[in-house]
Amino acid sequence: MKVMFIIPHLGSGGAERVVANLCNGLADYERIVLIFENIIKHNVDAQIISINSPATQSLFKKLLNFPVRYLKIRKLKEEIKPDFVVSLLEPANLFNVLTKLSNQKTILSFRSNYTATLQEDPFFGKGITRIILKILYTLAFKTIYNRADLMVAISRDVAEDLIKNHGINSDKIKVIYNPYPIDEIRQLAEEPLGSYEEIFKHPVLITAGRLTKQKGQWYVLRIFKALKEKHKDLKLVILGEGELKEYLVGLSEELGLKTYVWDRDELSESFDVYFLSFQKNPFKFIARSKLFVFPSLWEGFPNALVESMACSVCVVSSDCRSGPREILAPNMDFNYQTQKPEFAEYGIIMPVFDVKYKTANEPLEEKEIMWVETIDRLLEDESLRKHYSEKAKQRAEDFRIEKIVQEWKEVLR
Repeated sequence: MKVMFIIPHLGSGGAERVVANLCNGLADYERIVLIFENIIKHNVDAQIISINSPATQSLFKKLLNFPVRYLKIRKLKEEIKPDFVVSLLEPANLFNVLTKLSNQKTILSFRSNYTATLQEDPFFGKGITRIILKILYTLAFKTIYNRADLMVAISRDVAEDLIKNHGINSDKIKVIYNPYPIDEIRQLAEEPLGSYEEIFKHPVLITAGRLTKQKGQWYVLRIFKALKEKHKDLKLVILGEGELKEYLVGLSEELGLKTYVWDRDELSESFDVYFLSFQKNPFKFIARSKLFVFPSLWEGFPNALVESMACSVCVVSSDCRSGPREILAPNMDFNYQTQKPEFAEYGIIMPVFDVKYKTANEPLEEKEIMWVETIDRLLEDESLRKHYSEKAKQRAEDFRIEKIVQEWKEVLR
């Protein structure tokens, strides 16, 4: 059996890791990964084909790209003849269903709460570009996407959003959580740190994810600055790269924090904040940190959260839509959002921040103060931190790749 995955690229994002994990888990299928632009940062056990059609913010170029992508994808489907075609992220989902062939099962993977995504994601541009694309995508949900054979939502919240707000046929939706190679993660977590060893002789807060609006890392910088007043030896490590690099580095420096940037500075233990870029093995850093801090403003199902839990690290996460509550408090109503710190079954859930950039001289908001106080408590209370480290390790077992791949095999037959 042949399965083709369609995704814009294989860069450093969470969906890209999911494709890599699924390809490695579906060893008894012939796997092909079709990407729009030749960015590959994961070891993927599959044939990779690039159609060389990079993303663009220009509306004119987007319109030019459309027929080119359509024709190339359709031709490859006809030539390769996959039995199943699974797409992840936009615009891969759109092109997958538009190029649907009758003898192939078309599966769309929805990975975000699209109500939040359509409102905030920079992919949709600004001004008239955003308005036009939002209209087109809203129409696409209602009139095009229901033509797919199946739609896989990566959380119950994502599934509910698709049904209630975007007109998706509930009979065609199945919830399958992301798969994780738990044993491999734990093995990688034991690798030596090398030149980074000196940093982790100090207590470290860590966060990981693209340096992009969705991830809200500027809030962590402001919170960290407040924590440094009491915890003088504390370090902050930020893993990831992206379009907000300049803003985040600038904010860190304006906050008076001595800031290391991977492509600018010589590494030493004298810095407060470390921007360490994308790391092929982030787990060796996470496993040696006191806390994993996750300030995302919106999500679908956050890979970094589960991966940190697999490293037996206590996690402090925003209660954003969607995913964190389903991971950390699976027995609670996933529609609920907290307005105060919540010490849930498998981790600490915090009020989600506003989608609003901040400057260094703005005073901390009430929510930021809550985060400061909660993280301070966890840094001080080692027994509480260890309790949640054990609970995190326990919960990560539910997302083992072996278990999740079996759910995908039920679909791919």
